[in-house]
Amino acid sequence: MTHSTPSRASVPRTEPSAPIRVLLADDHTLVRRGVRLILDGEPDLTVVAETGDGAEAVERAREGDVDLAVLDVAMPRMTGLQAARELSRRLPALPILILTMYDNEQYFFEALKAGAGGYVLKSVADRDLVEACRAVVRDEPFIYPGAERALVRSYLERLHRGGDVDGLPERPITEREEEILKLVAEGHTSKEIGALLFISAKTVERHRANLLHKLGMRDRLELTRYAIRAGLIDP
Repeated sequence: MTHSTPSRASVPRTEPSAPIRVLLADDHTLVRRGVRLILDGEPDLTVVAETGDGAEAVERAREGDVDLAVLDVAMPRMTGLQAARELSRRLPALPILILTMYDNEQYFFEALKAGAGGYVLKSVADRDLVEACRAVVRDEPFIYPGAERALVRSYLERLHRGGDVDGLPERPITEREEEILKLVAEGHTSKEIGALLFISAKTVERHRANLLHKLGMRDRLELTRYAIRAGLIDP
């Protein structure tokens, strides 16, 4: 099954034969260590930077000297999907690969929508990761086998309902609301969230009220449970 994505210019490297420089973002040190061993074991791949959360990944990528960002989904402050959206806006030429433990159709679609060129499960990283890195840097999408079935099933379901067969599933909350939901669930105060997102505490409170209303919830505890179910934070 052949898939295509909009063409992206590759990130210029110092020499054509130089190894692909990888930024690796995952909040689990042991996972990063294992992934680094896999990538650094290849002559054409080298990990040049590691970060423990999505916000750090965005900051490090903006410093340059990175050809590929490999992002975990669930990380503190900013998830891999949130980081992918931010990187796609700020560095549209940078290829992005999502590495996750979640074999979840919704995360897969969100990764595509966020600008990722590939989605690899940690459970088969030793089999798929190297191929996926090379593919997305060549501007070729990497889709794990189970995701192909999800794509076809989603297309057929939307076709049957008479919906938009070209679009991806709708998100229940906005990107900004998702950012705030994650930070609320992590225990940050409105003032702290405002400082992190460069908005006022009053604006944070307004978004939080909108979240409660949209999701039909009453308090922070229910928002936290929702954030866990949505994969925004680890249980």
